[in-house]
Amino acid sequence: MEIILCVTGSVAAIETVKLAREFRRQGHSVKAFMTQEATKIIHPNVLEFATGRSVVLELTGAIEHVKYSQADLILVAPATANSISKFAYKISDNPVNTLLITAYGHNTPIIFVPSMHDSMYDAVSENISKLKKEGIKFLNPSIEEGKAKFPDIKDIVLESIRTVNLDRFKKNSDLLSEEVANIAGKNVLISLGGTFEEIDPIRGISNRSSGKMGLELSKEAYIRGANLTILAANHTVTLSKLFNVIPAESSSLMDEKASELVNDFDIFIATAAVSDFEPIKKEDYKISSSLNLSLEFKPIAKIIKKIKEINPDIFLVGFKAEYNISEDKMIECAKTQMQNAGTDLVVANDVYKKGCEFGSESNEVLLVSDEVKKLPLNSKSEIAKSVFDEIAIHFS
Repeated sequence: MEIILCVTGSVAAIETVKLAREFRRQGHSVKAFMTQEATKIIHPNVLEFATGRSVVLELTGAIEHVKYSQADLILVAPATANSISKFAYKISDNPVNTLLITAYGHNTPIIFVPSMHDSMYDAVSENISKLKKEGIKFLNPSIEEGKAKFPDIKDIVLESIRTVNLDRFKKNSDLLSEEVANIAGKNVLISLGGTFEEIDPIRGISNRSSGKMGLELSKEAYIRGANLTILAANHTVTLSKLFNVIPAESSSLMDEKASELVNDFDIFIATAAVSDFEPIKKEDYKISSSLNLSLEFKPIAKIIKKIKEINPDIFLVGFKAEYNISEDKMIECAKTQMQNAGTDLVVANDVYKKGCEFGSESNEVLLVSDEVKKLPLNSKSEIAKSVFDEIAIHFS
């Protein structure tokens, strides 16, 4: 993917070095354009280092505004009130705005990432609305301390990749892989984290699920152009502000929300570690720590068993975490879940294995459906790609 990074004169320009490096780390090519005001904040040499390419500061006989106008994406980050307003009325008095007008004429995807004082952001709201009606995308800033601040860099990267994929899907481009195309536009529901069952208003029982696998699956669904919703139990990961997140802390709340939602979804990936038991008696006051305490528990009905009853057409992915068992036994457990819950695909793993523990950055899994595929130890982001590649086959 080739990204043209347009840097304008906001103090947030200092963040563009990290932004360019993150794009390159993920294998994308970056070419930078800068306004003269931007060069007063960050030296062009720094962006040349970050992108590995020369920076466009002025237009020459090489007609740079034409040469780069049909890249995969034009990303204006940071975007000032000045650059937004000029483009709203198609004023081309610098390399960035001239590039934007040329790219607009080619229907090249354009994203603006505003960064300025909140009063200025409010003042240009009409220009932003005008551009949105013209198909220009804006990534909402974080409003803090009287400023419209630069959003998280990882969110900018996520939104950029998603925008390119959806644009290619819309144009039926053969540049878009079948695995991505088959997920674009699909409604995807992902549960993640570990549920918490109250004993009293302060205490409860939970498990060690971090939500890391669910997060990587969510990111993969998002960049492939899916309409994503997350049911989030307790988790240690940070969920992007781009995601539609519905809290579902307890098993009962997870059950309620999942039952309400699944009819509207094409795919449900149940990565959440839902408690198997809950206290029979829940106190509405804090139990004194001076007392001897004995608790009784009752089993909780498996949420995943209800999903196909509510929506028989949904593609259902279950996760099966086992501890210190043989591979044959793990496959047997996965197939039992398929029989009992109607799951179309089960992702099974042994959390006893080194590198596969709860909270780890990696995993080694078996993808169990009509056949069994073994994925060797790899990062959870790579595992997520393989899971979605497998799901995409169903929609081919």
